[in-house]
Formats: sequence, structure tokens, C-alpha cells
Amino acid sequence: MPTRHKNLGAAQWIADEAIIGAVDLTLPENNVFGENVFGPAAQRARLPKSVFRKLEATIARGAELDPSIADAVASAMKDWALAKGATHYTHWFQPLTGSTAEKHDSFFGPTGEGTSIAEFSGKELIQAEPDASSFPTGGIRATFEARGYTAWDPTSPAFIMESPNGATLCIPTAFMSWTGEALDNKLPLLRSMEALSASALKALDLFGDHAAHRVFTTVGAEQEYFLIDEQYFYERPDLINTGRTLYGAKPPKGHELDDHYFGSIPDRVLAFMMEAERELARLGVPIKTRHNEVAPNQYEVAPIFEISSVGADHQHLIMQLLQKIARRYALVALLHEKPFAGVNGSGKHNNWSMGTDTGMNLLEPGDTPHDNLQFLFFAAAVIRAVDKYQGLLRATVANAGQDHRLGANEAPPAIISIYLGAEIQRVMEGIAAGKVRKSTPKSFLGLGTPVLPNMPLHAGDRNRTSPFAFTGNKFEFRALGANQELGMPNTVLNTIVAESIDYMSGELKKKLAKRGATLEKAVVEVVRDVYKQHGRVVFDGDGYSEAWHKEADKRGLLNLRTTPDALPQFVTPSTVQVFTKYKVLDKRELTARYEVYVEQYITKVNIEAETAANIARTLILPAALRQIDLCDAGGIDGLTAEVRGLTEELVAAIAALEKVNANHPHSGTAIKHAEYMRDKVLPAMGAVREVADQLEGIVADDLWPLPKYQEMLFVK
Repeated sequence: MPTRHKNLGAAQWIADEAIIGAVDLTLPENNVFGENVFGPAAQRARLPKSVFRKLEATIARGAELDPSIADAVASAMKDWALAKGATHYTHWFQPLTGSTAEKHDSFFGPTGEGTSIAEFSGKELIQAEPDASSFPTGGIRATFEARGYTAWDPTSPAFIMESPNGATLCIPTAFMSWTGEALDNKLPLLRSMEALSASALKALDLFGDHAAHRVFTTVGAEQEYFLIDEQYFYERPDLINTGRTLYGAKPPKGHELDDHYFGSIPDRVLAFMMEAERELARLGVPIKTRHNEVAPNQYEVAPIFEISSVGADHQHLIMQLLQKIARRYALVALLHEKPFAGVNGSGKHNNWSMGTDTGMNLLEPGDTPHDNLQFLFFAAAVIRAVDKYQGLLRATVANAGQDHRLGANEAPPAIISIYLGAEIQRVMEGIAAGKVRKSTPKSFLGLGTPVLPNMPLHAGDRNRTSPFAFTGNKFEFRALGANQELGMPNTVLNTIVAESIDYMSGELKKKLAKRGATLEKAVVEVVRDVYKQHGRVVFDGDGYSEAWHKEADKRGLLNLRTTPDALPQFVTPSTVQVFTKYKVLDKRELTARYEVYVEQYITKVNIEAETAANIARTLILPAALRQIDLCDAGGIDGLTAEVRGLTEELVAAIAALEKVNANHPHSGTAIKHAEYMRDKVLPAMGAVREVADQLEGIVADDLWPLPKYQEMLFVK
């Protein structure tokens, strides 16, 4: 089929009114939020009051789970799931693959009389034993040791996942070895949340707050993604195998006109978004925002804040359902951090905060001096944590896809810094200088016309180049990639901030013990000392500029440009010390994650290299040879020479790539192997691509074997 006919076919989408028909949202029966979640409402309706109270205490206050209630909860959960059409249940967990895993078991068992009965016990709810032999463990367990356990996480509600021929009850769980070591991203996250809660409560006690019994960390992650017609996806072996285009010449138009950003959402895309949002709402995922992103065919969806463990689970559901529902519209959702060269990649902004069970946000400036003292204390603790563990934070967002994005004038740089906003930075610098300054009185933006109302003036503008920015009542860790799960970055944030809070609480206690000390004076002194030592990490300028790179080097900030540079931060003595102290991950568990992440980097680059060589040899090279024949037939010697020269360069580049990818080092450390992939294999891939992209510009359109950027990015 000629290329233009393919494009026309991809663009011919017709709305199915039965799919996207509007409903009356004022009617209670049309409010679908949480209808497929065994949340508080369903629990209250189906559980005995005493059982519900005990379960509620575990979820809300972190009380130890009472095993005696397990059978009652399991029975109620089973009956609820059966009423929803579920025939099977699964312990839904998050191994170190970056995705989720599940093994389905039927509720129904034979009775011996030719019939079956639905059963689900508390024992089956609390614990399961999936075959764990093939999940990455980083050496914690050998492949022949298949035993692993999943343990019910009651803080994250069970939910129903529907499919065309039935439904499954999904029970969020943690995953561990038979010796109790964490094999997943959920268990460390839960441990880190407990650690931060304990540290924050001790600090609040010093401020006279004895009402709070628990401090929760919260997260709301903005998800960016691309959509392309599925016809183009399945014609691109690189997208199928690696999630990104390994070839593709720069199109005449990219996003230089900025006309896509926040533009009108195309009907086909909007229909997909609406269905995805409806399905996510049924699963209790609180989607708030949708819009066009900067690059053509790039979009964003964002949920409201939730407790970190629930938010991390919901983020997996968001990614899963975006990809699942896109197919219903003959689209494919691309979650790779950099699916297209030359246009913006996709990130995931991790909005993180701390709050008490009494409803107080610890990172929100208050209306009273006491509230603001407390805010300054916790904000300074975050500043100290980010500066002290900047390398570790950088390591949490390091992977092969991110190396094409971070620091590329579209995403935060690889240098970790904090943006506070002009007002808070002014206050912090004043404290550090010994000159406590009052904040600026609230003022308003005059918009120059009486038709528009006055708007409150924010204390500071945003800084989109900052990897870690304060945005009113939260910090936005902007360096995560679109394909990332939230477990490890938030585990690290919780743990290092817990350590920082404890340090500052200790210093505050010392100062309060002095004669004549007041809380105000003591807090100001502690904040002053911390900011003087760690304020170097605060930066409010252009994080993309070369000047900042030089300035950061002078300040002593790390610039870990690539994944092999960053990953060793997981096993530094300071990392091991802080994670061991707070019982989040021990040295063996940290080393395991380091080994897994290094291996994943090597493996992903190797897959890319083999795919790139295969496409070049079997698709692009034959197209170039056909173009030579075409030029020969036309008798145009100049064109023949041009194509022949590039074809010979392509053959040489393919041979060089195949050679370096066949000669991986078989001795030395894993990180040395990763460095080889970075220093030898990736440049060889780049050399093949450079020639191939030039050929794309001169080979006849009907001979070129791959859909082009101008088709994938602009056909909607």
C-alpha cells in the first residue's frame, strides 16, 4: 500500500457514539468513582462493625494488623468480588521489573459431588506463594530457589480488574523472599513511610503538637505520554522491541511553533482520554487534569494527591490502563522517556508532601508565626536531605531511557538542585545571614481591565528547569521518567527526610535545653545552621545553562550525567548507613537493587543495539540499494554517487555496531560492563543512525520501509 494511503487510513477514525455517549452526571447512579474498589464504603457495608473498626485502625493509624479479622475480611471481599463478576483473585505485586505481576487463582473448588463452591480464606488473603524463580533479585536468591511470598497490604484497597470475558479481584501486596528480604518496591516504600512518620511525630512533639498520631507522605504524579496510530507502531520494530524510535530524520515541523501545548484536544484523543478517566475513576484513581503537552501527539494526565503507597499503586494502574484503552481507539500509548529524537521526551513529576492524620500539611506556610516556624523547620529538613543525598536522588531516576532526556534542555538537568521560590528563598537567606525578615504582605496582580478580577500574587514564579521545586505546599521532584514506578524515588525521599528531621530534632532539643531558650529562637538557629551548610543546593536560575554547570561544580554539587555514573550511589557507605538505620533496606537488599538496575541498563542497551543492527541490515540497507538501482535507471550520476556513498558508510557503520555488540567484556564488574555499553555500543548505534537518517531524506518515499516522524507525530 502506498505511504499516503496508509496515512489516510490511519487518520480515518469515526467516533462510536455508543462508546463516548454522554451521561447525566447529576444522577447518583452515574457517579462511578470507586465502584470497583473494596474501599471504606464497601468495607463498612459488608464487614461486622468490630472488624471494620480494627481494619480501619490498621489503615488509618498504622496499628498492627489483627490476624483474627482476616477470615471475616476475606469472606466479605470474596462476596463483594463475586457480585462484581470476579471468578479469580490475584495477589497483585511490584517486583523489580518496573512493572506489576500477578498469578490468578480461582475462587471455585470442587466439592467431590460434581459441583463446586466458592471459597476464600483469611490465610489466602494474607499470604500467597507465587513462583518467584524468574524475577530479578540481584543475587538475594538463586534461580533454583523458587519460593517467594506475597503479603496483603491492607493500606491499599483491593480492586476489580475487568476484561472482556470476566473479572479478577486484585489484592495489592508486598513481595519478599522466604527469609523476609524485600524483592519488590512496595515493601521498602511502606517501611520508609513508617520511618518518616516516627521521625516527624517526634519533631511535632517538640512544637507542642500532641494531637497527631501519624504522619503520611503523599504523592501525586503527573504522567506524560505519546499517542500514535497503532498501524505505525506495528510497522516499527524499534518501537515494538525497545519503546523508542532508533531511527528517524528530523521532520520539517516539530514543536518549534509551540502550537500543540495546551491546544484543543483532538476528538479521537479526547474520546480515549474520557474512557480512560472513567475506567480509572471506577478503580478509585482520582484523575484531575488532562491536556496537550509540548511535543506533537504528546499528552498529560494527573491525579490528585494520595497517600504514597496508594499513589504508587494507582500510578501503575494509570500506565496499564492508558496502554490498554488506547488500543480500543487504534492508538498505542508510548511511555518511553524519549520515544522520538529531537522533540521533547516524557517525564513524570512526582509531587511529594507530608501531612498529619489531623489534616495538617507540614509543608504549607501558615497564618501564624508558630505555623511558619514549623513550616521552616520541615522545609529546611528537606533542603538538608536533598543536598546530603543528592547523588542518591539522582540514582533513583537513572535508567537507559532517561539518559536521552535528563539534561537535554527539555527536562531537569542531571545536577540535583532545589527551587524554593523568591519569597521563601529570601526568608531562608535572611535567617542564614542573621537577619530574620518578615514575609511580603499579600498583594494582587493588576490585570489592567475591570472585566477581570484581581488575582493573588504568588510568592514566586515556577522554574521548569529545576529538578526539585517547591510549589506551594509540596516539593515537585521533576526528574522521574514517564515509564518509572514511584516506589524507589519515594522510598528514598521518605528515608532521607526522616534522617534529616531526626538530626534537626536533636539539634533543636539541645538548643531548647539552654537557659532562656524559646522555641522561636531555637528553631531559627537550627534552620540558620542547616541552611548555611546546605543552602548550596538551592538555585533559582536556568538549570539548562552552561553557566549553572560551572556554578554547580564550584558549589561542589554532583553532576552524574549517565546511568553508569549514578547507580553506584545506591551502595555508598552513606546510603547503606541511612537505609540500615531506619530499617528500610539492609546492605544486601540495597546491593541487590544496584545489581538489578545495572543489569537492566546493560540488557536494554543490548536489545536496542541488536534491534538497530537488524533494522539497518534488513530494512534500511535494502531500501538504499533499491534507490541506487533507481538512480542508475534514471542515469543521474550525481544522485547515484550520493546514495552509493551513504550506503557504503551505512554498511561500514553496521559492521562496526555488530562488532562492538559482539565483544562485550566477559570479566570485570557489572558497572564496567555498563560503561562499555555507554562508551562503545551507544556511540556505534548513533553512527548507524546518523547515516540512516540522511538516507531517509533522499530515498524515495515509497521505498522507505519505516513510518516517518512527520506521520507518527502529526496523524491523529
